[in-house]
Amino acid sequence: MALLLLGISILPVILLLVYIYRQDKYEKEPLGLLILAFVGGIFAILLDLVIVGLLNNIWYSDTVFYSAFMEAGFPEELCKFLIVFLLIWWNKNFNEYMDGIVYATFCGLGFACLENILYVMEGGLGVGIMRAIISVPGHFLFGVMMGYFLSLAKFSQENRVGYLLLSVIVPGIVHGMFDWLLMVTDEIGAFGQIIILVAFIALDIFMWIFGVRSIRKHRENSQFKNIQPNV
Repeated sequence: MALLLLGISILPVILLLVYIYRQDKYEKEPLGLLILAFVGGIFAILLDLVIVGLLNNIWYSDTVFYSAFMEAGFPEELCKFLIVFLLIWWNKNFNEYMDGIVYATFCGLGFACLENILYVMEGGLGVGIMRAIISVPGHFLFGVMMGYFLSLAKFSQENRVGYLLLSVIVPGIVHGMFDWLLMVTDEIGAFGQIIILVAFIALDIFMWIFGVRSIRKHRENSQFKNIQPNV
């Protein structure tokens, strides 16, 4: 049973890693650097625990909003950003727009992988299935958003700081809203739950549309597009 739960935890992560790797058509990233981003995402969980612990000692609230945004959304995305910025941003292989998305999603999926294993091993098969459908793709799409703005910052000379801030703020807000919509259903009635469900589906659709369009846009902006496809 443990092996089954482990497989369910890891499989959606592997599928999304393969997907984003295949989307990088014109210049594949070095395997070692991709592994570094992924492992960095795992260690980002430890950094997140430290930041959330410090924040809770300074200012704590037992509200759903606080849990969604201040214990999950913003600190988790900040930790992923710090890992990618410190380990990847300065590397010479970060040399085209698509790279930001690739590295940020690898980092996000590293975070999601360990988090998923911990939750599924404790919660069981049902939790594994739900997280495979909702949570792991969520981390993937937060990574796409982060990487989209990271690349704009990397190759922009005029608004670099602004794009760097957006690479944390945008996924942080969306992540917080994503979690809030999942958590708040426990506190409202049946009619309210229907409204929240519709809002969550709308947010999920928006995330996928933004993600797919961002991947397509940055891929087609590749400076290697007309040189030699790397399939």
